[in-house]
Amino acid sequence: MDANRNKVREMSIARTMERLRKNNMEAAFLPSAQDVVPMLRSMLEENCTIALGGSMTLVESGALKLVKSDTYRLIDRYEQGLSPEELRARFIEAFSADVFLSSVNAITEHGELYCVDGTSNRVGALLFGPKKVIIIAGWQKIVPSLRDAVDRVKRISAPANAIRLEKDTPCVKSGHCVAPFCDDRNLMAIPTGACDTGICSNMIVMGRQPRNGRVSVLIVGEELGY
Repeated sequence: MDANRNKVREMSIARTMERLRKNNMEAAFLPSAQDVVPMLRSMLEENCTIALGGSMTLVESGALKLVKSDTYRLIDRYEQGLSPEELRARFIEAFSADVFLSSVNAITEHGELYCVDGTSNRVGALLFGPKKVIIIAGWQKIVPSLRDAVDRVKRISAPANAIRLEKDTPCVKSGHCVAPFCDDRNLMAIPTGACDTGICSNMIVMGRQPRNGRVSVLIVGEELGY
C-alpha cells in the first residue's frame, strides 16, 4: 500500500480504537492475520469453553483451527451431521460459554459495532450470555458512520454471505441489496416478501458496554472476511 494511504488508514484505525475504548471495549491492532493466533493464545485460558459466531474471518485468520485443538472445549457449530435440533441446542449452549469468538459486519469510527444476522444466534450471544466476547475484524470493516455500516452490509457483506450460503435472494443475482425505501430515515428497511430466504433478519448496534472489558476487538491490518 502507498505510504500516504497507509498513514490515512493508520489514523482511522487509531481513531476507531480510541472510541471503542471509550465505549468500554478493549481494542488492539494486529499488523497481519498471522498475529491473530498468537494473540488468541495469550487471551484464552486452557480448557475454557468457547462458542463461535459464523464467520469467514475466523477461518481465514486461523482462529477456527486454533480453537478446535484439544487445548479448549469448543461448542462446535460446524460438527458434521448435526440435526437442526442439535444445532439449535449448541446455539443455546453458547450463552453459557466462557468466550464467544466472532466477527462483525462493520465497525464505525465512533466506536460502534454493527451486525446483521438471519438466525441471530450470533447477535444474541454478542449482547448477553458468554462471559467474554472477542471480535476479530479486518481493517476494511472500519467505516466512518452507522449509515456507512448499513451501506457496507447491503453492498458487500450480505450479498457475499448469501452467495456463500447458496441463498435464493435478489442480492445473489444483483450483487447488492435491492430493498427499496432505504433512506436516511429508514436505514435498515427490508420490504415484506423481498427476502423470504434471506439472512438479514435482525440488526444490532453495540455502543457503550455496561461492563468494561467484556468485549475485546482485534483489528487486523489485512482484509479478512466480508
